[in-house]
Amino acid sequence: MIRRPPRSTLDRSSAASDVYKRQEILMVAESVSNEKDLPKDTIFEAIELALASAAKKRYQEEVDIRVSIDRETGDFETFRCWTAVDFENYENSEIHILADSDLADEKELKEGDVDKEQIENPDFGRIAAQAAKQVIVQKVRDAERLEIIKKFRPYLNTLINGTVKKVTREFIIVDLGDNAEASLSRRDLVQGEIYRIGDRIKGILGEAERENRGSQLILSRSAKEMVVELFKLEVPEIAEEVIQIRAVARDSGARTKIAVKTNDIRIDPVGACVGMRGSRVQAVSNELGSERIDIVVWDDDPAKLLINTLSPAEVTSIVLDEENGTMEVKVKDENLALAIGRNGQNIRLASELIGWQIQIGGENEDLVTEDSPENKLIKFMGVDSDLAEKLIQSGFDTIQKISEASSEDLESIEEIDSEISEALLERSEAALLELALSDIEEGESKDNTLESIDLLDNEMIEKLTKNNVSTKEELADLASDEPVSYTHLTLPTSDLV
Repeated sequence: MIRRPPRSTLDRSSAASDVYKRQEILMVAESVSNEKDLPKDTIFEAIELALASAAKKRYQEEVDIRVSIDRETGDFETFRCWTAVDFENYENSEIHILADSDLADEKELKEGDVDKEQIENPDFGRIAAQAAKQVIVQKVRDAERLEIIKKFRPYLNTLINGTVKKVTREFIIVDLGDNAEASLSRRDLVQGEIYRIGDRIKGILGEAERENRGSQLILSRSAKEMVVELFKLEVPEIAEEVIQIRAVARDSGARTKIAVKTNDIRIDPVGACVGMRGSRVQAVSNELGSERIDIVVWDDDPAKLLINTLSPAEVTSIVLDEENGTMEVKVKDENLALAIGRNGQNIRLASELIGWQIQIGGENEDLVTEDSPENKLIKFMGVDSDLAEKLIQSGFDTIQKISEASSEDLESIEEIDSEISEALLERSEAALLELALSDIEEGESKDNTLESIDLLDNEMIEKLTKNNVSTKEELADLASDEPVSYTHLTLPTSDLV
C-alpha cells in the first residue's frame, strides 16, 4: 500500500519545485549568456519561446501562447492570447477576436489589442526542455548572427574583401572573417564572372531582411558604389576628397559613366582619374571584367553636363522642360548612332547620370525617347535607326509583331533580304526573352509561372520546361545566354544593317 504524504508535505514539495524551476531558468540564462557572449535578454526571450512551445502541446488546435519571465527572480507566467483584428485579417477564432464584435466591445478591445487569459505554467523539466531545445538553439543562432551583423554595420555600403567559401547555383557564400559570412547572388556578379572556392573577392557590403529569418549580410559587385569604392582605392585625390564623384550611371559588366568634380582648380579631375597612360582607370576596369568606363566633368548646369556626357557626339541644340524633367536634344546626323550607342546604351546611361529624361534625334530626324517604338527596336533588336524606321513604317512597330511575322512579310520591305529577315526573326525571339526577364526583375507580376509571361509562346515554354525551367525565378536565374540556347536560337555574330 502506497501512503500518500500529508498535504502540507505536497505543498512544500510543490514550492520547492517552483524555486528549483526559477533557479534553473536563471542558471540557464547566465550560463548561455556567458558561453555565447550574448545579452541575457536574448536568452530569456529564447526560454520564453521554448516554454510557450511546450505549453502549446496541450492543445490540438492552433493557439497563441505567450510566456513572461521576471528577469530578476526567474518567476514566469503563461498566457493564452487573442488579438483583435478587422474582418479582412480574421482567420481563426482560437487566436483572433473581431475588433467590431460585442465581445471586443465588452472587453474594450481595439484593433491590435491583445486579450490575455492566464493558464497553468508548463513544466520546465527534462521532457519540455528537450522538446523546446531546437527553439532555444535557433534563437541563440539568430542572436549570434545579429551580433555579427552589428559589428559589420559600420562597413555597410563600403568595399570589403572576402574569400569564396561555397558556390551554389544561385549564390556564392563569402567568408568575411570573424565568423561572418555574406551571400552574393549571381545576379549581383559582373556578367561573365566565375568564382571558385578559395578565390579572393571584393564587393559592396549590404544588409537584407529575409522573411522569418532576420537580417543577413549580402555582397554586390553590380552596384554603382562598387565603381566609386574602386576609384577611391586607385585615385588618392578621391579618397582625400580633393576630387568628388558626383554621379554614377552603370550597366554592370558593359559600361559605366561617372561625373567628377575637383575642389582644386589646379587639378584636372578627368586626368587624375584616368592616370598615367590610363593606369588608374584600367585598374578599375580590370577588376570589373574589362567594363568600359567613361569619365566626364561634372557641371551643375544639366545642359552642359549632357554635352560633356555625349562627347564626342556634337550637340546642336537642347530644349529643357524643367517642370517635367525632360530634354529634347538634337545632334548632328552623322553623330546620332554614336550618341544613342549600341542598343541605346549610351543615351540611357546619360539620362541616368543627369537624372533627366532625354529625347534625342538628328538635325533632320524626329526625336527618339527611351520608350518610343524606334528606340525599343534599336535597344532590344540591335538594328540601326534607318532599319527601325522602315520596320515601323511597314507596320512592325513592336518586337511581338516582328516575331509573329513570316519571312515573306519582312522581305517585302525595301532592302530586307532573306538573310536579314531570318536574323530579325531570330533576334525578335531572343529580345522577347530579354523583355520577359526584365519583367521578372521588376516584379511586375505576382504569378510565378511561365504561362503568366505574355511574351513567351507555348513553344518557348515547352522548350524551357524540358530543360527544367518552369518558373519565373528559374528563368531569371539563368545566365543571359542560356535562354537563347534553350530555345535553339542562333543569333548572327554580325550586326544588322
